Amino acid sequence: MADDAGSPVELTAEGSTPAPNSRRALAASLAMVLALAGVAGWLGWNAYAAQQDDQLRAMFLDAGRQGALNLSTISHTDADAAVERILNSSTGAFHDDFQQRAEPFVQIVKQTQSSSEGTITEAALESVGDDEAQVLVAVSVTTTSVEAPEQPTRLWRMRINVQRADDEAKISEVGFVS
Repeated sequence: MADDAGSPVELTAEGSTPAPNSRRALAASLAMVLALAGVAGWLGWNAYAAQQDDQLRAMFLDAGRQGALNLSTISHTDADAAVERILNSSTGAFHDDFQQRAEPFVQIVKQTQSSSEGTITEAALESVGDDEAQVLVAVSVTTTSVEAPEQPTRLWRMRINVQRADDEAKISEVGFVS
């Protein structure tokens, strides 16, 4: 049998198997759909992983920036609260060491009536691992005290190790970079 254009038409009786050309077309269509689904899944997974990496990097960078700000902004009027902020944003040996030195530190700040205000000028990730990162932070610090009310602004460069603790990042080590 032929259609109006003279091309052969395959006929199948009801209940019979499809013609060989139809099976090949069905198999090719199914293979194409499976390949597209695989590629879409792979691309989706890569996009998800990239987004997770970006969020982790942002969390580490934000923790480093905030840690540097906490360490450089302390006033004699709220020294206890400043120390509490530093302790809440730190972990490990740094936390323990700072906690041991907190009381004498607060006493000196109050006694000298000193105040310092830090401003983050730059921050960048130096290295990133699964659960930790090193953040380089440049801070401009203005300090005043009763004995020296007009001090020049100082520039600090800090290397801050940040460690993931549950769903947040905390300072685990601080060093100054020359």
